[in-house]
Amino acid sequence: QVQLVESGGGSVQAGGSLRLSCAASGYTYSRAYMGWFRQAPGKEREGVAVIYTGSGRTYYADSVKGRFTISQDNAKNTLYLQMNSLKPEDTAMYYCAAAPGAVPYSVYAVLQPHEYNYWGQGTQVTVSS
Repeated sequence: QVQLVESGGGSVQAGGSLRLSCAASGYTYSRAYMGWFRQAPGKEREGVAVIYTGSGRTYYADSVKGRFTISQDNAKNTLYLQMNSLKPEDTAMYYCAAAPGAVPYSVYAVLQPHEYNYWGQGTQVTVSS
């Protein structure tokens, strides 16, 4: 049974930092696309950052490039998202997602939520101005 458990959300002022964690279990962690997605009230879910756990290749949405960093600890089957220089528009529920054993995704597809079949419960990030 695949499980993804997020932690690390919270409230921060603009310019601050947060680090999200996602503990994964129930599948072959080393061969999966894993990523962070977010959904703000009234908006569609969007891809933020993704990593292919086998190679470590990373993908980022343009809106977070240079501010967010996705990383992993393979020994702990844990995914991280370091978020720096946070802005009020980063406020959203953040979800960890996994696509174990997926065929190689295009640069476009890799950030599309519908390509992922396992999701965590989400963790709220609120950035105040």
